[in-house]
Amino acid sequence: MSDGRWWCEPCRRRVSVTAGTIFHGTRTPLTVWFAAGWYMTSAKNGVSAATLHRLLGFGSYQTAWAMLHRYRTAMIRPGRDRLTGDVEVDEMLVGGVKPGRPGRGALGKVLVAVAVEQQAKGFGRCRLQVIADASTPTLSSFAARHIEPGAVLVTDGWGAYPGVAAAGGYGHKPTNISRSGQPAHVPLPGVHLVASLVKRWLLGTHQGAVEADHVQAYLDEFCFRFNRRGGRHRGLLFRRLLEQATNVSPVTYRSLVVDPKPKSVRPTTPNSKRLSPSTLAITVPRRPWRTHPNQQWVPHQDG
Repeated sequence: MSDGRWWCEPCRRRVSVTAGTIFHGTRTPLTVWFAAGWYMTSAKNGVSAATLHRLLGFGSYQTAWAMLHRYRTAMIRPGRDRLTGDVEVDEMLVGGVKPGRPGRGALGKVLVAVAVEQQAKGFGRCRLQVIADASTPTLSSFAARHIEPGAVLVTDGWGAYPGVAAAGGYGHKPTNISRSGQPAHVPLPGVHLVASLVKRWLLGTHQGAVEADHVQAYLDEFCFRFNRRGGRHRGLLFRRLLEQATNVSPVTYRSLVVDPKPKSVRPTTPNSKRLSPSTLAITVPRRPWRTHPNQQWVPHQDG
């Protein structure tokens, strides 16, 4: 049609080309969406919502924040290939320094499972997922989702991993870190490298201002960029993002805001006259020039 929409002859419905994508129902021009996607993929460390708000001149910060989160929902391709070969698996904690128990039982932090492929030179792909705990059922679910059966799990001596390997049909190469006398990053270099890069990215690009409810979305963005770090052309990464954005169902702002706060209710104005408390009562000094509005006061002259 002349306005750019499509008309279905059998059902007589008019449909936009953006229907059924993350651009569905948007009032922002697609050129602005493409500019945001380019900033998101061209920069090595991505872009924060505050920076995007300043670059594109949005009317509100929420517009930039929601736009980036809609792109993040498109960064994980459904049915993607699982990790193969020797795969390092470990957990990390994401969050600020808070009092509480150290290690896997720390309070006020987000527990994240990490899996990284080992290669002859360097590392392959990675997977990151927020988990509720480090128990055998939880880690087994993470492994079944992201690691191909028959792979070899390279882990530390945590007691849950033998059950994970047995349940998923994986090989297992455990290392007891405390007994080996080696630093943890020596037997498990991949997961510690990824964990440090994630924390540095969250503290650098996003200034650590990441809520616990949205940590998974930021982890998906990190995996999207890390797994394509070998690409020489940023334009291909930008194209991949737009291709996946057209295959994702529409995302509403309410679904992005995990815990929307109710709007504040303005207090009603009382009908009676508001009086000051007695503690604020003061003595008004005598001002004779204000006795009458039309009377001009003349100072007294001596002599």
